[in-house]
Amino acid sequence: MIISHNNNNKKKGFMTRANNSSSNGGNTTNTAPSAAAVHEYHHHPPNNTAFFPTLDKDAGAFEFEQRLDQEDEGVPSTAIREVSLLKELKHPNIVKLLDVFCSQKKLYLIFEFVDLDLKKHMKQVGGLTKDKVQSFAYQLVLGTNYCHEYRVIHRDLKPQNLLIDADGTLKLADFGLARAFSLPIPKYTHEVVTVWYRAPEILLGSSKYSIPIDNWSVGCIIAEMATNTPLFPGDSEIDTIFRIFRKLGTPNESVWAGVRSLPDFKDTFPQWRPRGWENIPGLMDKLGPAGCDLLSMFLAYNPADRLSCKRGLQHPYFAALDKTQFHDSIAAAGDKSYDMSNSDGNGSVKTVTSS
Repeated sequence: MIISHNNNNKKKGFMTRANNSSSNGGNTTNTAPSAAAVHEYHHHPPNNTAFFPTLDKDAGAFEFEQRLDQEDEGVPSTAIREVSLLKELKHPNIVKLLDVFCSQKKLYLIFEFVDLDLKKHMKQVGGLTKDKVQSFAYQLVLGTNYCHEYRVIHRDLKPQNLLIDADGTLKLADFGLARAFSLPIPKYTHEVVTVWYRAPEILLGSSKYSIPIDNWSVGCIIAEMATNTPLFPGDSEIDTIFRIFRKLGTPNESVWAGVRSLPDFKDTFPQWRPRGWENIPGLMDKLGPAGCDLLSMFLAYNPADRLSCKRGLQHPYFAALDKTQFHDSIAAAGDKSYDMSNSDGNGSVKTVTSS
């Protein structure tokens, strides 16, 4: 079955999902696409109304995105950026780019088939268990750290861009806004990241930012997994920043040096006191004191004080988590960066406590 729909957000074009599944007693089983299906895909790429004509019964399931040019100016820069980044990133917690090819003025990206994102998963199950929150949080931090180790800022982390496969593996996806970063830090546009997960430095107009913006998003997502509710669901930039202030307190120079010099900071902002995690329903129950401490560190106002994902992997919140499965999958993928950066070499993870 082919499902085709328009995507009118930042991507020009549409996403088509090919899902040719075998049925067994009402259960659906997805397998890898066959060589014949890939051949057919290359020679007869779909359009926004057509069905894929010759998928055989063993073709299985896979997913692809079509990026169209805009006003005959060539392939969008976001698509080129995503291709170049994804070809370099090989990690179990990052969606696999299987193939790339062009047809006339269209660019096709073929990804591994993962039919569920974190947002939909949370809605389906009606809320995650404590263990599942911890597992997904660890995988989120693990995948984001891998990006950062390879000098890539995702810039659009949100539940809709985190995919969950049939084995419960969380995968970062949609790198259309991602950038490789360098030193000194260049000026970027502040129109990045869905507003609910946008770091306060961007909301307050800063055009100089780096990997801490991803770490803020990670904190927002962990809180949402715990409560099944977005932490800062603003309907505009100013509404979002005020929601942040109401929960974390209005920042001043003592907690965030330089905040008054940000373009959109106003001395007339209302002065709210920190609310405290214990006053947010469900948060302490799901995360416990260690998880709330991790949250506080990821959601530090000052980007320079914000917890990195590398150190986040070593936080006590993850101390009791069985990480064997994650180590094994990373080893199978051939990635060595985790052991060098985050392990003591004996299969155990170092711990760090907040100051």
